[in-house]
Amino acid sequence: MSPDHAARRARVVLVEPALTQLAKLTAGETHRLDRAIVAISVNPELGAPVPDTLLRDYSDEVDGVRVIYYMTALRTITIVAYVEA
Repeated sequence: MSPDHAARRARVVLVEPALTQLAKLTAGETHRLDRAIVAISVNPELGAPVPDTLLRDYSDEVDGVRVIYYMTALRTITIVAYVEA
């Protein structure tokens, strides 16, 4: 990769339970959650591995959000299973 190009962000997909949770959030909570999801899409290693699963658990104590997700084998898609703000 040339130094002129930034790392490619993963595409983010929310599954039904996460979409249902998202629908219940306020605009401010959604904005805080968006920042966390962008951070994860840029660096999927941010979250801590959940033992004995493919899931990762990312918590941002400053913004008060939590995202549980996993990424595809090629790390091009991040699938969000749970959100909390």
